[in-house]
Amino acid sequence: MSSTSGAKAARRALGSGLRATAKVLPEHTRAHNRALVLQHLFHEGPTSRADLARATALTRVTVSDLINGLLAEGLVEELGVQRGRGVGKPAILVGMRTDAYQIVAVDLSDDTVMRGAVLTLTGEAVVRRSLAADDRMGDELVSLVERFARRLVAAATQPVIGVGIGSPGVVDQDGSVIEAPNRQWADLPLAAILTERLGLPVQVANDADTAALGEYTYGGASDSMLVVTVGQGVGAGLVVDGARVHGVHGAAGEIGHVTVVDDGELCACGRRGCLETVLSAPALRRAIAGLDREAADAVLAGVGRLLGITLAPVISTLNLGEVLLAGPADLLDGALRETAQVTVVERTMPAVSSGLRLRMATLDEDVVLAGAAVLVLGAQLGVS
Repeated sequence: MSSTSGAKAARRALGSGLRATAKVLPEHTRAHNRALVLQHLFHEGPTSRADLARATALTRVTVSDLINGLLAEGLVEELGVQRGRGVGKPAILVGMRTDAYQIVAVDLSDDTVMRGAVLTLTGEAVVRRSLAADDRMGDELVSLVERFARRLVAAATQPVIGVGIGSPGVVDQDGSVIEAPNRQWADLPLAAILTERLGLPVQVANDADTAALGEYTYGGASDSMLVVTVGQGVGAGLVVDGARVHGVHGAAGEIGHVTVVDDGELCACGRRGCLETVLSAPALRRAIAGLDREAADAVLAGVGRLLGITLAPVISTLNLGEVLLAGPADLLDGALRETAQVTVVERTMPAVSSGLRLRMATLDEDVVLAGAAVLVLGAQLGVS
């Protein structure tokens, strides 16, 4: 998983905003300045101290002091002399040691199996594991997640800086699951519980929000985009102008529980006709079971139209650059996706839909794991 030039441009824009803020903050905000330096090294690669000072608008003395601290922590290393410079003292490049520490990531989006990985700081999987959930719910599921995370931590080959978890349901900014009906979780401080039990910092976010972070940081997605996750349920993660959108109660992106079919099927949330009842992977597979390709495409196109109707006001309100679908490509990448895009274009102004891309997610089944790693990067290092 590598960041593209488009993603780097987005980070540079984000960095410009951070640098402007840094000029008015008091000098004691060392953590903020440290994050500026790490953010630059993470996305731009090895840099001299002088170039870091210019890029972050920090003084050379401040940058030198920060780099000395990061060297002592083992987060950065000196990489030799910068080539191609003119006269004067040669500059020594410093780079982030992205393979010296690791992150444990867990994906809970599927209710039948947990997927996990040990990742480098750049999102490369070192170890992969899966574990059947066996229909566990409530406290029993929490205990299973704990055991699974312990196995992954034990499999790490470098020190682990934290654990990131993508969970279904409404999750607040403290990592508490406010409501996840399919898991029988309500007002559950999952991050706090696992932090205490594992003895490591644990970050928890909604799985769709986590997917959006993964695509933004590692997948080269636009800095204003929506990721729609389709699995056992349906959710959406939203990034606008480079920032993840939470909403008042942490429920931004819950499009799976918007009613799209009057008097439709009963949903897990207790209402009828939610988008999830027609767009979830099980619902799509039931709807096309036994049909030939042409008939199946007609059914998928009908669901794609419902998705497009749901997305149009969101895209128009936020002027998003792209929408990504994460889920089974055999169901989504064809008549469903194409019809959804046509429907959005039909229902929005040209100024909104011109250039809009509705595409499949780049990271495929790793998208939530990648985003879980970004949760830890942001919380522990200030990198996004």
